[in-house]
Amino acid sequence: MTLLCRYWRPEIGSTLGIVLEGKVYDLAVADPRLFSSFTEVICSADAGRRLAAAHARIGSLIGIPYAELDVAPDPAKPHLLAPITKQEIWAAGVTYLRSRDARMGESVSAGSFYDRVYDAERPELFFKGTPNRAAGPNEPIRIRKDSRWNVPEPELALVVNPQGNVVAFTIGNDVSSRDIEGENPLYLPQAKVYMKSCALGPALLLRDAVPDPRALGIELVIRRGDSIAFRGSTAISQMKRGLDELVAYLFREQEFPNGAILLTGTGIVPPDDFTLERGDVVEISITGIGTLRNPVA
Repeated sequence: MTLLCRYWRPEIGSTLGIVLEGKVYDLAVADPRLFSSFTEVICSADAGRRLAAAHARIGSLIGIPYAELDVAPDPAKPHLLAPITKQEIWAAGVTYLRSRDARMGESVSAGSFYDRVYDAERPELFFKGTPNRAAGPNEPIRIRKDSRWNVPEPELALVVNPQGNVVAFTIGNDVSSRDIEGENPLYLPQAKVYMKSCALGPALLLRDAVPDPRALGIELVIRRGDSIAFRGSTAISQMKRGLDELVAYLFREQEFPNGAILLTGTGIVPPDDFTLERGDVVEISITGIGTLRNPVA
């Protein structure tokens, strides 16, 4: 599968790229008319046609400057960027049974709220962040200094155009402070929304390339030194709610002129005695998209 991404070239700044055999090539050089703007591409009705046109020009990409996929952000070197420019980031919660159980368990006083949300017609939707708050591939994510229980939440992220159509998928990490949220559900924004509490990437898989999104699998690996501190997996098929359903509720009484990113909830929850530590490395993999890797700061 061919992937679309954003990446940094020191000599020109941010640009659009296509991932071929583990390397990222500059699409704007190949065809500046079709690939000059990330927002324009995801807002267009013909993103698939644009990438198909790039396929036809693959031969001409040889010799174009490229970036390696696994390079830490450095202004002096080509590296991947978060696939977001002007979009708001939103998130859905309690979309998997495992997430409902975890949220009920962490709450000291309002566990039944999450049970009710799981069974309700209306999903839980909340604002997660803005582009400047999001970390890209290989960029550090953060845990709050005033929290003692922090976890990653690996999620399928939907890239949605202004008309409310899903145009692509990427990987999202909804980093959360479980003790803060568990103390009081009204503390949700503090538990969820702070600098680098969200990571996105490494690339976009176009919706047209995925016959059945519910067949996608997600894996989470948390590395601590030379060992694996936690490993878990699930599948989108384990979600109770449909992807189109979540998007439809997000767009009720809302406008997103530059499109939006919607995280769809997690079905992988580390045990209650686990918390992220500085120096951990979080790796989230989704079939066809790749691996989003972030160290913890």
